[in-house]
Amino acid sequence: MPRKFHTLDVFTDTRFAGNPLAIVPDGSALESDDMQRIAREFNLSETVFVLPPDNPAHTAKVRIFTPGRELPFAGHPTVGTAIYLASQKIGNSDREEDAIIVLEEGVGPVRVGVRFRPGETAFAEFDVPVLPEETGRPSPNDRLAAALALSPNEIGFENHVATQFSSGVPFTYVPVTNLEVIARAAPQLQHWREAFGDHDHPNAYLYCRQTMHQDAAFHARMFAPTLGVPEDPATGAAAAAFAGAVAKFDKPPDGIHAGIIEQGYEMDRPSNIFHEIEMEGGKLTKVRIGGHAVPVMGGTIAD
Repeated sequence: MPRKFHTLDVFTDTRFAGNPLAIVPDGSALESDDMQRIAREFNLSETVFVLPPDNPAHTAKVRIFTPGRELPFAGHPTVGTAIYLASQKIGNSDREEDAIIVLEEGVGPVRVGVRFRPGETAFAEFDVPVLPEETGRPSPNDRLAAALALSPNEIGFENHVATQFSSGVPFTYVPVTNLEVIARAAPQLQHWREAFGDHDHPNAYLYCRQTMHQDAAFHARMFAPTLGVPEDPATGAAAAAFAGAVAKFDKPPDGIHAGIIEQGYEMDRPSNIFHEIEMEGGKLTKVRIGGHAVPVMGGTIAD
């Protein structure tokens, strides 16, 4: 049967920026292989298939696919899908509206608050369901540098060194010295698995303290070439687990600390990820990820 689809640009309030997302609102009767083929055809960082929830108290169950594999959790699909489903529920309202959307994902239910305001782009924010955990030791700097076309002495700044964290999806976090270095980084596939592993998620998240805009706290890039994502314009799951690195190295005082991670600028897809961490007793207790999303197009997948 023909199936409708919609696309949104996520982590932006401007169309044709941010991270594009495809949503198939009715994923019923599709097998996993069908979903993977459709995601490969869209060839976006992620495609979401919406299904009826297992728990009727929740809004929907979602399955998330990159062009290469299924993910248990991802940030820009969570933000974009919640905004899409809330807009379908609320309709064309010219009033202030708020909605709670609960998405069943591979990491469990994710509760998302969605905000609509007249004259503003819709905004969604969610509590990260799994707090960041350090998952191992990264490769030495010389291997990381070879896989990124950088020099070993360009990796690290202040007390930040390479780490590995996961909030459902693991990433290797590679701090680099400045914007000029991060702009030069380029995946070298012949060295990739040696540097980032032969597991299911050999992802590299590069970041630096220097930013393009004053209101941003960090500038980032994310590469996952072996998952079919040469570079991602905005990576909410990586931003979620990045809170672990921020807590480890920056040691923020107790309280709430909010900022923006800018990403996608090297791809001409500027993105802003709202990133909030909560510290209590010197420990990371909560992580929230938020962003805007704008609708772009819709159509039909032919039978």
